[in-house]
Parts: sequence; structure tokens; C-alpha cells
Amino acid sequence: MKFSNQRPFSYPKAHENRLHPNDPAVRGPRIALFKLALKNFLLLQLLFLGLFAYIFGALFQATSHTHNLKVLYVDYDQGLVGTIIRNAYKGLQGDSFPTLIEKPGAEFPTPGDLREAVCKTRYWAALFVQPGASSTLETALTQPSNAYDKNDLVKYIWNEARYPTVVDSSISSNLQTLSATARIGYASHDWTTTITNTSAATYSTFADPWHLASINIQPTAQGSRLIYNTLVIILILIQEFFYLGTINGLYERFNIYSRLNPHRIIAFRFALSAAYTLIGSLCVAGMVWAFKAGWHVNGNQFALTWAILWLFAHVNFLTMDVFSVWLPPQFVPMALITWVIFNVASILLPFQLSAAFYRWAYVMPAHEVYQILIDIWSGGCNPTLSYALPILFIMELSSFCLSALGTHRRAHYALIKQEADKAIMQMRVDTAIKIEQENQRGLQRTRTATRSCGEIHDEKTEEQVDERTPEYEEQPHRLELARTIEKADEEIKRQQTRTSRNMHFGPSFGVSFGGGDD
Repeated sequence: MKFSNQRPFSYPKAHENRLHPNDPAVRGPRIALFKLALKNFLLLQLLFLGLFAYIFGALFQATSHTHNLKVLYVDYDQGLVGTIIRNAYKGLQGDSFPTLIEKPGAEFPTPGDLREAVCKTRYWAALFVQPGASSTLETALTQPSNAYDKNDLVKYIWNEARYPTVVDSSISSNLQTLSATARIGYASHDWTTTITNTSAATYSTFADPWHLASINIQPTAQGSRLIYNTLVIILILIQEFFYLGTINGLYERFNIYSRLNPHRIIAFRFALSAAYTLIGSLCVAGMVWAFKAGWHVNGNQFALTWAILWLFAHVNFLTMDVFSVWLPPQFVPMALITWVIFNVASILLPFQLSAAFYRWAYVMPAHEVYQILIDIWSGGCNPTLSYALPILFIMELSSFCLSALGTHRRAHYALIKQEADKAIMQMRVDTAIKIEQENQRGLQRTRTATRSCGEIHDEKTEEQVDERTPEYEEQPHRLELARTIEKADEEIKRQQTRTSRNMHFGPSFGVSFGGGDD
């Protein structure tokens, strides 16, 4: 049953000759559509539910894991100030406060040794009391005229380039809180037997005995630091995905896989992807430097940043290509978004602030590249190259091998598709010839029948025969022709289904700029 809507619309053809929803021709496709839509509905909901759970789980109760951050404490003074700091830490100690690990001064003879320990990431920071700090304060209390440097008694060493937002709140702020609590404890100490005369300078020393001085290995306070481990990584991944889709579209459009040797295709795709990621990583590094806002990094660090971002971008280009070759087409978008989330979640927080389960993400290239970037930016104070670079190179090599094998797979099925298209075309030609032959035979039968009835003369043309014999349109052989066409169409569909089952080039986008066909 067909119906039409008489109301005027801007696109009148959109409502012409439409079938009723209960029409038999619509019922079957509608049920199939509903089943597939429901299946994809469930799959995508479960996928994104899992991804949301994963990324929120990585951030879940991060503050309560702060005690996993180790801070070295060395008391070179061995006096009252060190004792006051220990007592203050006992009052602050808990899950949401970094763990203070005290070591004797003999293990770290100088502050330089403490810096080395922080630089090698054995500790997130190092807090120390200078030699003679207690006696200096006592002298200032008993002899107010003796001035001293309040910034030279208690200090801490840290590296702000190592997860800046985390160390700002979890390390620097908490150590400042520890120092402030210790100052209150120092003022609360019993000084009645030590101080006989008080003055304004004495009260000033009580109220503010010292300032916790910061020795920051690499200050990183610029606003753009907030996206180094989030949007920068996401945009690099998206950048590779879009160009991969463009390349796939071009190769499919110009039938490259069925024309060239796979080895030439592999070499060209590798060179093209290497050049693209080289320029893309240069742009990313250039933007980081353009908006560094006084960040103290030099040209050598720029070149190293460019190089490691290049490797990272190319690894992801090859990895996404592997997804697009070896996964069924319907699962490729799911794999890509999962890859993005896994990479970003591996660098949002240091693993010490997440559940132990998330440490499997050491193998994620984003985690490796971010650790290397921290090492570059802080002048070698994040020595993770021993495992980060090998993991990246292993992923580069394995992804290249799988991508190269996938190119052979594409070339194989492209040729099969080309042969199948030729067979389908030949099948259509054969069907057309068969139909024409049937028409000729039908015409001959009609002419014979009409001659036997004396209804046609020899001088009449075949066109006149057709005009005089409309009953030919109802001849039984037309049913045979219809069955022939139907069988041919079914065979063509089967051939196309068998060919397309393994023939997919991954995500591909139309080419918006330039170029006619070859």
C-alpha cells in the first residue's frame, strides 16, 4: 500500500511514493534494521560504559593514594628543628599526605646528593634541615640583634616538570603545610628557661622562625602545562587517524593496491607517513615552544622533543593502520577510541596515585613518550630511557611488520575484487546476450504463429509485426526472462558478498581538495 502526504514541503519528492510501514516489502528490512540497531546500541553503550569506568577508575580516590609518593627527609642539624618537623609529620601522616622517609646524613653527605636522588626519581622530593639551624634560631631568640637568613634553614628539592599539577598540590603544598605546622610547634616549645628578655625581634622569630625554601629542578608554571599530558596527546592521535583515513581513501580511489607491487606500496606509505608525522611533530613542538611563557628550555631540548614526538606519532600511525587492516570494519572505530582512552589514562596521573591494576599501561606509547619528555625538559632528571625507548621501538617495529603484512593482504584481496568485478561484468553481458536471444526467439515464434493464421503479409516489417501483435508482451517466455534476470542478480550479489567479506581498506575519507580521477 502506498500513501502520499499532500502538505507542502520544501522537498516534495521526499514524501512521494512512500510505502506504508506495514507493507510486506518494508516489514522484513525494518525488522533487520531494528535488530542491527539494537545490537550496535548495546555494543556502543557497553564500550563507552567500560571506557568511562576505566578512566574514572584511574582517577578514583587519587588523593587517598598520596601516601605512595615518597619524600626523602635528612636532618643535617640533629637539633630541635628536626625534632619539631618529625613531630609535625606524625600529626599529618595519613593516606592523603606523602610519606616522609628519613635517612641519615651519612648516606647523603651534601644537598647535591639529595638532588641526585630526586633527579633519578628515587623520591618525589627531598626535605632537609641545614646544619646549625637550631643553634641559629636559638641565638636569634636570645640575642635579637643577630640577624639570620630565614630562607637558609629548611629547604626541599623537587622537580615541577614531573607531573606539574600533581607535584604542585601533592608535594609542594603538603610540604609547605608540614613546614607551617612545624613552625607552630616550634613557637609552642617551652622557652622560659632560655629567653630572659623579650623584644619585637624575639616575637618576630617566634611567629616566623624560618621560610621553607624551594629548590626546583625545572620550574614549570606556564598555563599550557595543563594540556601536555591530555589534549596534546589526543590531538596527535586524531591527527594520525585523519591522515590515515585520507591515504586509505586515495589508495582505494586510484586502485593502487591492484596496480603496484606491495613492496613499492609499503615503501611509499612508510615514507609518506614518516614525512607527515615529521612535519606534524614539528608543529606540535613549535607550539609548545611558542607558548612556553618563560619556561627555561633550550634549542637542544626542542630538537629532542621534536624527535620523540615524531617517533610517537609514527608509532600511532602504524598502530592505527594495523587496526584498520586486521579488525573487522565495524570494530575499527571502537578500537580507535579505546586506544585513545588507554593512552590518555596512562599519563593523567603517576601510577602511584592509581590502583595497581593500571600499571599494565607501562606498555602504552603515550606513557613512554611522556616519561621521555619529562626527562628531556628537566635535563635528564627522569631516567626512564632504559625501558621507554625500547618499548617505543618494539611497537614501531612490530606495527610496521603487521602493517606491511596488511598491505600484502590488501593487494591480494584488491586483485580478487578486480577479478570478481570482471566476472560480474561478464555475467551481466552474458545475461544481456541471453535476454536478447530470448527476445529474438520470442519474436520468431510470434512471426511464425501470425503467419500460420494468415494475419501478416511478407512485405510487412518486423516493427509492424510488433505493432500488430501486442499479445507478444504476454508470451510465457517473458516469465523465463524474468527468472533469468533474477538468478543473475542473485549470483552477482553472492559474488559481491564473498568479495567484500575480506576486502576492506580501513577508515577512509573523501578527498576534499583537488584532483580528478586518473
